[in-house]
Amino acid sequence: MFKGITGRWILNTFSVILAIIVAIAISLVFLVTYLFQTSVEQSLASTESELSLVFPGYSCDSSTAFASAARDYVENFKKKEQMEVMVINSNGRTVMTSTGFIPSETAEKTDLEQAQTNGEGRAYWHGSLPSGESAMSLTRIITNDNGTVVGAVKYIVSMDPINNRILIISGIIIAIGLVIIGLVALSGFLFIQSIVKPIRRLSLTAAKIAQGDFSASEKIEHKYNDEIGNLCDAVSDMATDLQTTEQMKNDFISRVSHELRTPLTAIKGWAETMQLSERGKLDRKTFDRGMGVIIKESSRLTSIVEELLDFSRIQSGRMVLMNEKLDILAEFDETVYMLKERAVSEGKHLLYDEPEGVFPPVYGDRNRLKQVFLNVLDNALKYTPAGGVVAAQVIYTKDEPDIVKIVITDTGCGIAADDLPKVKDKFFKANQKVRGSGIGLAVADEIMNLHNGSLDIESGEGVGTTVTLTFPVYKEGEEKSMPENIKL
Repeated sequence: MFKGITGRWILNTFSVILAIIVAIAISLVFLVTYLFQTSVEQSLASTESELSLVFPGYSCDSSTAFASAARDYVENFKKKEQMEVMVINSNGRTVMTSTGFIPSETAEKTDLEQAQTNGEGRAYWHGSLPSGESAMSLTRIITNDNGTVVGAVKYIVSMDPINNRILIISGIIIAIGLVIIGLVALSGFLFIQSIVKPIRRLSLTAAKIAQGDFSASEKIEHKYNDEIGNLCDAVSDMATDLQTTEQMKNDFISRVSHELRTPLTAIKGWAETMQLSERGKLDRKTFDRGMGVIIKESSRLTSIVEELLDFSRIQSGRMVLMNEKLDILAEFDETVYMLKERAVSEGKHLLYDEPEGVFPPVYGDRNRLKQVFLNVLDNALKYTPAGGVVAAQVIYTKDEPDIVKIVITDTGCGIAADDLPKVKDKFFKANQKVRGSGIGLAVADEIMNLHNGSLDIESGEGVGTTVTLTFPVYKEGEEKSMPENIKL
């Protein structure tokens, strides 16, 4: 019961609030009771103080004088509507009352005894009269000049009206406490439900998402733009991203399957042709052509597999760099030279003039950097139509002495503005019409990050693309602070 949010709220919060309200209500009831009783005692005490005027100095010479003065006092008593006054003689017998009724001699007189023995000459009494009526009394002892008790005066106030008032006020306090408890419970219940219901829906939605039903996120609704609302939006966005990633992954698998099938089909076809042809009957030209296709497609197949392996290494953190100090200009020049023949065969212009001057070295993995160069140049050639231009340049200036830049610009189809932020994401492929797995640029970007460099892309649809590779310049002692083999 107390494992859920509602149960914990009842146990940790509502129970504390309930205890506080109950404690406050009980304290108020006791306080009201005390104040009313105190007011009655004060009223009795103020009335009792009048005796100093009736019996000056409380010095009556005889019981006869006391009785005469007491009779006059009772007859002229002004608070007969509020309380009863009794006159008690020196023998403890009630001889006169303001109501005219003399109480039974068997009535309890503990207050008179206390007044005689407590040294104060007065005593309060709380209890019930023989009639069952609740009452409070104050008894005052009257003495003569010699200290001899000549009698006593007793004031009695009925407590039933006071108790009724106390009961009414206590009832009001308890009712207010119950209303507060009810409001707190209702408010807490509504608040808890505003949290529990969305969380339950989120839990069900998350379970559906975990089972592959990404459309369930479309049903997430929330009323408030608070933390719960943000959580609902986050789950919805997460599901959308997962759905997009899942679709990209499926497209990636489809593309890779196609990329693998194409060279395998060519290799298998030419291998079967060469096998089925009669020994010695296959002319040299056809043989050379078939072997050329097999070698080319095998290289292409190897490249795809290596790309997939690199992607797997990056995803699992097993990418290994063999770092050394190297001439970035020489490495890039070699890569451009490798692609010159391809550009000519495709009717495209690959422009690159090796810059003059001495370039500072960089620290990195020779083969991985060539992989980045090949990927970027390959993309530029793939997306540039026949007759188009791919231009490359290496830049190092005194204005930026700590970095070397390689800028590759093409006049290809360009990248749409919506697709540009995602081109370096895994599985993403903006143009589905051009061959490629869609992970090469993601791998290249990760390699640049491992070299503390960056890969930046600027593009406009229909105007071409510019890729800028930025490398930090090698500093003396860098190889000491970074091991030769870096496993990430």
